[in-house]
Amino acid sequence: MKNKWYEVLESSLLFSDMSKENILNMVACLNPKEKSYTKGEIVAHLGEKMEGFGLLLQGSLSVLKENIDGNRLIMNILKPGELFGEMAVYSEKRVWPATISAVESSIVLFIKPEKIVAGCERACSYHQQLTTNMLKILSDKAMSLNKQVEYLSIKGMREKLCTYIWEQHKKQGSLLIHLPMKRNEMADFLNVSRPSMSRELCKMRDEGLIDFYLSTVKIVDPQQIAEYVK
Repeated sequence: MKNKWYEVLESSLLFSDMSKENILNMVACLNPKEKSYTKGEIVAHLGEKMEGFGLLLQGSLSVLKENIDGNRLIMNILKPGELFGEMAVYSEKRVWPATISAVESSIVLFIKPEKIVAGCERACSYHQQLTTNMLKILSDKAMSLNKQVEYLSIKGMREKLCTYIWEQHKKQGSLLIHLPMKRNEMADFLNVSRPSMSRELCKMRDEGLIDFYLSTVKIVDPQQIAEYVK
């Protein structure tokens, strides 16, 4: 494992509360497999057998699913340091629950689940911290999935946009927010058409609710935005 990945590993929740030395030793103990992908390349197919879960080192990945109408939905955009497949890999079937695609050139570490829960050959004192971190990650992910179901159930275009914008405002702590997705990715994520979404954003701007430029959105009337959020 290259030391140049240390900052990314340190930012990952999997290695929370661990020193640099412990992180590098822990990675050596996990013996992960490093793989590189080009833009647009499929990292994992829905229903494909899993060998391990992934940790993104470089680039970005999209998590894709199709709804009952056959429309593609972007469930998430993964950034360096984030995990994917960590819930499904511990299930009985152990298959990928979604298709993972490289948004740009990306590098991924694949870790076998047994390495997390099984006893460490080196009897690492910090392995227990790693296991604790994974349990926290799985618990938080289960809670967020419940929220995502509620989010996808929102029917109105404006309600969806306001909810998304308001959630980004709360995450970033500012009325001037940076959208983490491109317009087409955001439309897929919200399960709406891009032209309709663009028209609604323009209406919201004309009505004085927001202003925007490229991927930056300014909440002009937070009270009105909040009223659309359920």
